[in-house]
Amino acid sequence: MLAPPRRRIAVAFAGSLLSLGLTSCGFDATTDQVYTPGEGVNNREAGVDVLHALIVSGDDGSGTVIAGLANNDESKDDALVEVQGAGEDQAVTVEGTQTDVPAGAFVQLAEEGAFSVTGEQVIPGRFVSLSFAFESGETVTLDVPVVTDDGDYADVPLPESAESPGSAEES
Repeated sequence: MLAPPRRRIAVAFAGSLLSLGLTSCGFDATTDQVYTPGEGVNNREAGVDVLHALIVSGDDGSGTVIAGLANNDESKDDALVEVQGAGEDQAVTVEGTQTDVPAGAFVQLAEEGAFSVTGEQVIPGRFVSLSFAFESGETVTLDVPVVTDDGDYADVPLPESAESPGSAEES
């Protein structure tokens, strides 16, 4: 026996709604993509992931480079040996010391290593192109945002300004 016409229409309508709802599902759905809410930028293409990289600035022209470094190799240590300006930002000066990244470990530059950066491009709201060089020979280049030293970044140590507060009075 055939179902009443109203029932067939309701089933067809429900089926079409269901098929429309499932059309957005798939292996490349937006919900399957890596997303990190925050100001910093990420690069996961090398043996050491550079995560949430940014420059915290207290004064225009200087700041501190911070990032999380995750060594994906479970058996071999690596180290961040140099950070420098890249591309149009090659004139930026970055000073700091080698930061070890043990095998399978995560290191936060804001806590473990201090890389200070100076240059006229270092202004909150702008981006500075930086190259992160590792002992393994890999290099990662990122356009890193510059943020102010307030809120979440109020505790980040900043480089000493070129003129200390007392030096202007002493002259």
